Amino acid sequence: MRTWLITGVSSGFGYEMTKQLLERGDTVIGTVRNTKNVQGFIDGYPGKFDCKVLDVTDIPAVHKLVKDAFSEHGRIDVVVNNAGYGLFGCAEELDEENINKIIATNLTAPIMIVHDALPYLRKQGGGRIIQLSSYGGQVAYPANSMYHATKFGVEGFCESVAQEVSQFGIGVTIVEPGGARTEFRYGSAHVANLMPEYDSCHGFLNMLDPSKGLAPGDPAKMASRIIESVDKDPAPLRMVLGSQALRATIERLEARVADYKTQTELAASTDVKE
Repeated sequence: MRTWLITGVSSGFGYEMTKQLLERGDTVIGTVRNTKNVQGFIDGYPGKFDCKVLDVTDIPAVHKLVKDAFSEHGRIDVVVNNAGYGLFGCAEELDEENINKIIATNLTAPIMIVHDALPYLRKQGGGRIIQLSSYGGQVAYPANSMYHATKFGVEGFCESVAQEVSQFGIGVTIVEPGGARTEFRYGSAHVANLMPEYDSCHGFLNMLDPSKGLAPGDPAKMASRIIESVDKDPAPLRMVLGSQALRATIERLEARVADYKTQTELAASTDVKE
């Protein structure tokens, strides 16, 4: 049996993971902004579900959460950065509050949780960090610039950290799901104050409307694959969940590589000639 620390367990992947983990007998320290959606876990799994109320943008509270979690439970085997949300709108449509909030939630908070957990994981001789990203951490679309900024950013952070901590038996996995039938798309997504000048970029409104068709991803299956990844050694650095997400990622990466290969002479032209 393992002990997991998971942020954002009131809905989406966090909820599905917590449900499956508790059903199999693991312990989950789960963070929520309010306890309404997890009362069933609280009542049904006393001693196995440790509910912590947390606003991940409150960094002093994040520090306290990590310290308390390890102090109270001793060893924590898996730390899952799951809390986050989507922000839709073109760059000009975003205000300062939009920008600061999504950076605080999707980028600063997971960085600080990893930062604070690493000394404990290192001293206990290993563990696993799972970072929920998105295929939007590799593929960018219009009207999603700040979401992509946070996901591209957290992926770079995690890829670097993975190389730093493998020597201590700590594995890092970046999870890149495609569209899934979760609250992320159909409840928690934020939309900026849209401008008619950018109407051609507002196709995401159809994506957010379940009457226009549901996302292909099954949250329960995705949660199962994430849980199963902890048994893999070495830890997979990236996991893409969803066939559409994988196709889009491969297409974008191949196009990127092809573009770089056209720049051989340009790149070499700036080298110092000895």
